[in-house]
Parts: sequence; structure tokens; C-alpha cells
Amino acid sequence: MIILRPHDQRGHADHGWLNSWHSFSFGDYYDPQEMGWSELRVINDDSVAPGAGFPTHGHQDMEIVSYVLEGALEHKDSLGNGSVIRPGDVQRMSAGRGIRHSEFNASDAAPVHFLQIWIQPAQRGIEPGYEQKYFASEEKRDRLRLLASGDGRDGSVTLHQDASLYAGVISPGASLAFDLPAGRKAYVHLARGKMRLNGQAMATGDGAKIADEPRLEFVGEGEAEVLVFDLPA
Repeated sequence: MIILRPHDQRGHADHGWLNSWHSFSFGDYYDPQEMGWSELRVINDDSVAPGAGFPTHGHQDMEIVSYVLEGALEHKDSLGNGSVIRPGDVQRMSAGRGIRHSEFNASDAAPVHFLQIWIQPAQRGIEPGYEQKYFASEEKRDRLRLLASGDGRDGSVTLHQDASLYAGVISPGASLAFDLPAGRKAYVHLARGKMRLNGQAMATGDGAKIADEPRLEFVGEGEAEVLVFDLPA
């Protein structure tokens, strides 16, 4: 089963300084049919204007992953972490029993475009934590590179959940495959470009809920950057 969600059916909020598309219910956008998929709760496709951003605010009991597509995102949090996240970087923040942070465009001249991903943790009330790693573009070229996992294998950042996140950059005409273990679900988000997923066309911003599909096959139509989530049933 593959259920495609076209990009223009997502929730949308344009605040001037922030242009945000919501794959699942978030903020003022509410759809009872789109409350997440398995433990994946949020994918927000955010573009932030130069010099603007999210002032300090709190989170609790959520695994938050940031994936920058263009530009630079400046992060500060109540644990004392401060960093700038650029394309290739993956940041994981475990909110646990409570954390406060801010996110701002690090540039006064160019926008920043990033994906903010929320995954529900397996356990509530854990110690808050932070992790950031860089994955070179060649690691994702025509293959799915593991970025985040429940056990931190293969140099990935560690999630407090039995979930894995992969990313791949597919060259025009190239193909790659992902075998989904029995009893697992998956979610595919096409960050940019065009491709086919098991023969079905997908464009920038499209998503797909997946269950009972043992093998996923991706074919690039032009260059495409895709995120694949391996999730518990």
C-alpha cells in the first residue's frame, strides 16, 4: 500500500518572515486524517527570511531533527549548545522532560530552507540531549545514507525511538531500492526534484505513506533528493 500526498494538499502558513508547509497537522492546520504516520508526527517544510527566526520557545517529549536544504540555520538551546546548521548537517535534539531553544536564519542576505521533523520518543521524561553530524553529499549520491537511527549505527545520530531516517540524492535516470522489513511502515518525503516511487510519479514536497510493501524502488527524473523513514508498525 502506497498512499501519495501531493505537495499542494499539505497545510500552509505564510507569515511573511516564515513560509511553512505542513505534511501533518501542526499549529493552525488541523486535519484528523493527517496526524502523523506511525511515530512520525511532523514534517514542516520551512523557508525563513534573512535575519528572521523562531525566538526562544520550549519543547517536551519529542525527538526533533533538522535537515537544511539551503542556507544556514543558527541554533541555541538551554543546554548551552550553539551551532550553525548548513546543508549536509543533521541535528537531533531530544526534548525529553523539557528544553528551550531558538532557531534563526544565520544570514542577513539569503533565506534558509530546512525541514523540521518530529518523531515521538519511545519513552517520556528522558534527559534532554543534542547531537549534530555532517554527511557529505557524495555519501548520499545514488544511495540511501542512514542519517538517524535508534542505535546510532553507521555514524548516524541517535534517536530515542525504533525508527531510522535515510536520505538519498538520485541522479537523472538513476535508480535505487530499499527493502522494508516485514511488519514495518515507511514514509517517503521528496525534498526536491522529481522521481518515481514504485512507478508512481512524485514531485517536490510530495509525501507517501507506505505499509505492506516489501521493496521500494526509486527512479530519478532529473535530480531528486529524498528522505525515507523506516518506522514501527
